[in-house]
Formats: sequence, structure tokens, C-alpha cells
Amino acid sequence: MMKDRKCDTVRYWSMPRWSVFLGVVLLVLKMSAQSPHGEAFKIDCSACHVPDSWTAMKDPLGFSHDSTAMPLIGVHARIDCRSCHASIRFDVKPASDCIACHADVHAMTVGNDCARCHTPQTWLVDEIPELHEQNGFPLIGAHGNLSCVDCHSADNTLAFARLGNDCINCHRADYMATQTPNHTGAGFSTNCDECHDPMGTGWSTAFANHDFFPLTGGHTIQDCAQCHTTGIFADASPTCSSCHQTDYSSTTDPNHTAAGFSTDCATCHNTGPGWNASFDHNVTDFPLHGTHATTDCMQCHANGYSGTPTACSACHIDDYNSTTDPNHATSGFSMDCATCHDETAWGNGTFDHNSTGFPLHGTHTTTACIECHANGYAGTPTECSECHMDDYTATTDPNHAECAFGANCAFCHDETSWDNSSFDHGNTGFVLHGAHLAASCNQCHANGFMGTPTTCSACHMADYNSTSDPNHAAAQFPTDCASCHDETNWGNATFDHDQSYFPIYSGHHDNEWSTCAECHTNPSNYSVFTCVDCHEHNNQNSVNDDHNGVNGYSYNSAACYNCHPDGTH
Repeated sequence: MMKDRKCDTVRYWSMPRWSVFLGVVLLVLKMSAQSPHGEAFKIDCSACHVPDSWTAMKDPLGFSHDSTAMPLIGVHARIDCRSCHASIRFDVKPASDCIACHADVHAMTVGNDCARCHTPQTWLVDEIPELHEQNGFPLIGAHGNLSCVDCHSADNTLAFARLGNDCINCHRADYMATQTPNHTGAGFSTNCDECHDPMGTGWSTAFANHDFFPLTGGHTIQDCAQCHTTGIFADASPTCSSCHQTDYSSTTDPNHTAAGFSTDCATCHNTGPGWNASFDHNVTDFPLHGTHATTDCMQCHANGYSGTPTACSACHIDDYNSTTDPNHATSGFSMDCATCHDETAWGNGTFDHNSTGFPLHGTHTTTACIECHANGYAGTPTECSECHMDDYTATTDPNHAECAFGANCAFCHDETSWDNSSFDHGNTGFVLHGAHLAASCNQCHANGFMGTPTTCSACHMADYNSTSDPNHAAAQFPTDCASCHDETNWGNATFDHDQSYFPIYSGHHDNEWSTCAECHTNPSNYSVFTCVDCHEHNNQNSVNDDHNGVNGYSYNSAACYNCHPDGTH
């Protein structure tokens, strides 16, 4: 064994020296072949380098920065690697904050987070209004038209130190310099938007919150000094008289002072153009209606506004005395105009006649007052004859005077139409029905209306005597027409032969005769009748045989009727 080890040693050192040198070189080359970009950067060199030169780079690079924590977008995608990577060792990551690569041009006035305002797409900022709104100061109105440096003034125009969101932070000089009105002397709030509109295009636009005293109508003045004459705005009084006392004292139509009007102008006036009075008379004891509402104040208040009487006569006594249709004074009418008139139209009286003892109905309601009150209105009689006596005496159909009709027109007439009588015949002993109802009064009352008989014959005797079928007189019919006739139609008799005498419309005799004369052979006396002259009874022998053995039999009509009153066997 020792021998063999010795031999091996001799063999080793007996090798050529160049081989040892070659091994050392190879070892050095092996060591020098490691990546200069760091051991953690494991990527094939050919992805970025070309074989001809290690300084020449492929375009595009085979390496994607998307695999890192910082994808390259926008402007970052176009810059050289060495712009960010100062060392070629890529396993050493550069700082990820913007400020590490980008100099802070804003001098730390807006922080070091560039992404708050900038994007990799472009370093220009186009969302300034949104950024301002996020910071609690939206750029609206006149603020929206300003350049950044108008507010953010510094030696470095890119330095945007926070100014504060209160108006006074920027406008203190304006506040101090303003004299119309003097803001400092008046003690105005330093919060400018209490009086100025930030939405306006100019700060001079007044936008005062005057809700404690609304500026409406004539109060919408532009010069505050018109009311705030002392220049001190805090002590201005909201009472009307503090500004309008001179107007109050100088007004003569009406004289406010003499009338004792309230110095609170709003009692009667509004702020509309011209300060026109809008006094609500309804708050007084005399509300205005109708023509009163359009009457000029001075017509009633000629002697002032205090103690003005409310009685009608106080204003209308001349109208009362001068009225002749009707004459109010001589008629003794009440001086309370409202008794007959309303406030809508004084020309038309609205006297309620129903409140008297003579209510007006029908044609009375359209009759002129003077027709009944020709002699005045006091003590006017209510009897019909007092107004209608001429009508009574002139009437001939019927003649009221000759007939001795009562002078109470209402007994026969109503107030709807005087021409038509509404006399109720039912109140007499002779109620009218049928043809009697349509008959003219004179047909029955030709000799007057007094003592008119109610018997049929008194009016119809001529009809009775002239009737031949049958001859009423010859037949000795009763003169009581109602025995056979009713009042509906005088041409048709309603004589009931079957019930009263002998059944000729029923039983064996129905349709066995044509005229009354077949049985009543004596036209002068219908009480006489014959049975034996008809049909089978005319053969006496045959009739005698039929009645053989009948007690009391006699061949005569009276005997027939006695035994056969209903015409049966």
C-alpha cells in the first residue's frame, strides 16, 4: 500500500506544469462567468443582450417588468433601465416611492405621494377642481376662473402650501379695504359667503342673508347705506318707523297722524311697488263686502279714520231722503239699509216680504211695489179687494158682482195666474166628474152662481124630452139621469136591466132580442111588457097544455113574470 501511494504521488507531480495552469485558468473563468446583475436575477442573458456586444441591447427586451411589483406603464415604459437602476445589480430593488426618482418640485408643500395628483400617463395635472373639492374648497363661481398662482403665491410657483379654507385667509385685504360699507367698522363677519355669492362672477354682487328682515319688493335696494345710514349695521332697527317715519308723518291721503294709524307700516302696506295700502278692513267691526269693498276710503272716512260710525244712515241718509220709488221717508222705512238692501247693488231692494203678514207668491213676486203701495207702505191692507176690486167688477165670465161672488179672490183664484179660476167645486154639494168637469161654468150657471139646483133635470130636461130611443118621457123614465147614465159619456146608458128587472143580457134571453120594443110593445109606457108575444109563448093552447094542473096559472105576461122572474123554467 505504501508503495502504491508513493507511485501515485510521483505520477502526479510528474504531469506537465501547463496542465496545472490550465486548471487554474478554467477555475477563474468559471468564477468570472456569474451574472453581474446579481444572483437573484435569473434570466437568460440572450433575453436582453446580443452576441456581438454586451452593451448592445435587444429591442424590445425579452424581460417584462410586469413580473415585478412595479409594472411599467405610461411614461415609465419609455425610459432607460439605468434611469431608475443606478446599479446593474437588479437584485437590489430601488426605492418604490416617487420621491426616490423624482425631485420634489413642490418643496414638500403637497406631500411626497405624487400619485395624489399625477399619473404615469402624463405628469400634467388636469383634475385640479376635483382635487380642490377633496380638500374641502371647491373651485366654484369666480374661484373657478383663477390661476393657481393667484392664490398660491410663493417664490416657487410650484409650491402649493395650504392656505386654509376660510374666506379671510385670502380676502383679508379686501375685507379691510372695503368702505362701502365699512366692513371693519360695521363688525361684519369675516366669513365672506354670508353676504357674497361665491357662485357669482364678481365679489361685488350682494348676497346678504337678510332673512331676519326679508328684502322684498321696494326693499330690494342695492345701496345698504340707504337703511344703514350710520355705517354700523349691527344696530339697525327692523321697525318700519325707523326708516319711514317721515313718510308716515307727511302722508295726508289719508292723514296717518291725525287718524291715529299704527306706525307699523305692514298693518296696511306691503313691500310691493308703490307701497300700495292693503289694509284688511275685516279686522275691524265693519267688514267690507260688495260695493263697499271698491269704495274709496275717503267716501266714508272724510272726517278721519277714528270713530267712524258704522250705521248705514251715517253715510246713506242723503240716499234715503232722496229715494222716491218708494219714498223711504214718507213710508217710514227703517234707516237700517240692510233691512231691504244688500251691499252688492244698492239699486235693487231685497226686502223680504215674507217677514210681513203678506208673503209674496206667484205674480205677486213680480209686481212693482208701487202697484200695491200707491198710498205708502205703512198700514197697507192685505185684502184682495183692496187691489183687485176693479178686476172683480169688470169680470163678466162669470159676472162676479151679479153672481154675488165673495170679494176674497183666493176663494177661486191662486197667485200663479189670475185668469184661470182654481175654484174647488168639491167644496160645494156638487162634485164635478167626467163631462161635468170639462163643462163651461155658464152651461150650468147661466142664471147665476147662487142657488144653482143640483138635480139632473135642472140642466138636462131638454135632453130627457128629446131622447126617442127609447122615448124617456113616453116611457116615464125617471128624471134622475144617474139612474141609467154616468158622467163620463152621456150617449151610453148604463141601465142595469138584469139586476133591476129581468135578465135579458144573460140566461135564456141573451141574444134572443134586438130592440126594447120587442118586449115593451107600448112605447108610451115601458112599465108594460109582454111575454106571450115572443117565441113559443104566442100559442096559447100549447102554453095552456104545458101548464095543465099548475095552480094559479093564467095566460098573461104578468103571470109569466110572477112565476118566472129570472126567465128560467
